[in-house]
Amino acid sequence: MVVLIKRSTRVKSDKKRWNERFKGKGFAFGKEPNPFLKKYIRLLPKGKALDLAAGEGRNAVFLARNGFEVDAADISRIGLKKAKKLAKEVGVTINTLLADLNLFQIEKEKYDLIANFYFLRRSLIPKIKRGLKKGGRVIFETYILEQRKIGTEGPKQARYFLKPNELLRLFKDFRVRFYREGIFKEGGRRKAVASLIAEKA
Repeated sequence: MVVLIKRSTRVKSDKKRWNERFKGKGFAFGKEPNPFLKKYIRLLPKGKALDLAAGEGRNAVFLARNGFEVDAADISRIGLKKAKKLAKEVGVTINTLLADLNLFQIEKEKYDLIANFYFLRRSLIPKIKRGLKKGGRVIFETYILEQRKIGTEGPKQARYFLKPNELLRLFKDFRVRFYREGIFKEGGRRKAVASLIAEKA
């Protein structure tokens, strides 16, 4: 079942864009999880997880396969439908939340883990912090400004890229368990990203 969290006329274009991106038979970003998530899954506390901007569910399904109880939130109904299909395909269950993440409210101290990959809304950061249990962790990865110089991937507008050390500053009140920032090779391509795992004190 897809649960509708909140609707906004301001995001019709986002819904249309992502529904268009996900409407094909295949998976736009593949079925394999984000490499950073896959590599550092051992640093993440088991329990209840929230995957923000979950898309077609590759990361949410990977978490479910590794013993997490997963909520997957996204603006695209088509993406979440495919996420459910992928979960069924591999024999796990995820809960999907159809949500405008500009308005989405994360329940206080509900999650052991919150994942955020390649979606930057700075207004979400306080909600992520509030939504984590004490000792819970956030795993976060997205583009830094250097990406605009080395590749065509990523958003069009500068405000959707992290500035130098910005991700560290955004989580300065958390205990950082892992951090990297720079240009890395992934799947034969170079990407400029910041990646973080941090724990709520």
